Amino acid sequence: MTTFAELGVDQDIVDVLAGKGIVDAFPIQEQTIPLGLPGQDIIGQAKTGTGKTFGFGIPVVQRLGANPEPGVKALIVVPTRELAVQVYEDMDMLTSGRATSVVAIYGGKAYEGQIDQLKAGAQIVVGTPGRLIDLNNQRLLDLSKATEVVLDEADKMLDLGFLADIEKIFQKVPPVRHTQLFSATMPGPIVALARRFMTNPIHIRATDPDEGLTQANIRHLVYRAHSLDKDEVIARILQADGRGKTVIFTRTKRAAQKLVDELGDRGFNAAAVHGDMSQEARERSMAAFKAGKRDVLIATDVAARGIDVDDVTHVINHTIPDDEKTYLHRAGRTGRAGKTGIAVTFVDWDDLHKWALINRALEFGQPEPVETYSSSPHLYSDLDIPAGTKGRIATAPRTQTVKTQEPAAPRDGSSSPRTRRRRRGGEGEGTSPTGRPSADAAPDVPADHGSRDAADGAGTHDGSGKEHHDGNAAPRRRRRRRGGSRGGAPVAGA
Repeated sequence: MTTFAELGVDQDIVDVLAGKGIVDAFPIQEQTIPLGLPGQDIIGQAKTGTGKTFGFGIPVVQRLGANPEPGVKALIVVPTRELAVQVYEDMDMLTSGRATSVVAIYGGKAYEGQIDQLKAGAQIVVGTPGRLIDLNNQRLLDLSKATEVVLDEADKMLDLGFLADIEKIFQKVPPVRHTQLFSATMPGPIVALARRFMTNPIHIRATDPDEGLTQANIRHLVYRAHSLDKDEVIARILQADGRGKTVIFTRTKRAAQKLVDELGDRGFNAAAVHGDMSQEARERSMAAFKAGKRDVLIATDVAARGIDVDDVTHVINHTIPDDEKTYLHRAGRTGRAGKTGIAVTFVDWDDLHKWALINRALEFGQPEPVETYSSSPHLYSDLDIPAGTKGRIATAPRTQTVKTQEPAAPRDGSSSPRTRRRRRGGEGEGTSPTGRPSADAAPDVPADHGSRDAADGAGTHDGSGKEHHDGNAAPRRRRRRRGGSRGGAPVAGA
């Protein structure tokens, strides 16, 4: 192993890394740092989790000097907000012994704080394309002196449709600059981008010769599971021997939130990251997960590349991803920094064709997933789950539902019970003399009808199928009666 000091890294940066227990460089860092320090343009091809942030970050910080002048001198462009936060944290750590200031620029957060940091003279900007272009167009972000430019996760930018934005950004930075591009794969458009905007770049592939398409230190388990049994299977996996931090991927935002609630009820300490959450809430969940306050993170693919945590032991695909690239990105959350990991994937009966494509592309040699239930013996042996484990932690508080006695719903279909008033001739409110509903009696319309999901838990339902809000009866329409009365009340002056 090579130390960072041996690679020519400045002593203050070496000391900061050593303070975090980081002394030896990973393979991609060994190859990129000696080239990046003197200003060589680099194309780094490496899987996620191999340490490439320090591979490009250390040369950027060192080349700016110990006391750079105020103003943006370095620009690091990333595809997602989560990755922006992660890279910002790493760069902030690298510069902690210097006067250099780092700012993260991305959507979902207020402009003011980011603008204030720019005005204060931040020298390194980490950001997503949309917000970078937005602030540049408003003349709040000056890129004309950014002589250090990094594109991280370039293939993901291509997938998300950011290629045109990247070209705009390159037109804003100086023509003479030091450029580094990192990508897990090298599709044609990325190669063309490198040829247009880089000067004699050196292409570095930081992969082991004996390593296949998937990381050798990740064990892959694929099960054909029943959708109604998945929560129970997951809850048992979460009690496996040696299980540490775990990331569970779902296909939809609603499925992610539903699983968080379910696991919480079963006694597990789970957090979520998905698109229906505010950026602040997502960052709080990520921070709690990294700090170990929550040991289960449930996420949609929007967060996949921002989860850069070394001690994730298990990744669970609640739903199979659509293609092999997404599969690799998800599975790559575990087995990081040379550690081993386990990736478990559930395949629904309707998704067997997706597994066939992934199996063929990644050369798994497992065309038929094993049919698996929460009681299957092989589930316990595959994942070291203690015998007799059930899907609820013994100390988990069970949610008790207290049922209150409510008056029976009226037969006229109204949404809430009301005292029926007898009128002359035997009429009840809203009825004709024959006892049948009068022709002008309008049916009750529940408040916010048709959009109950818009308010989490705002409405409750009783046996009548109608919705009550905050324990009060749903609103009723007033009904006009013969003689000009409404709802049986006499009209003033009649």
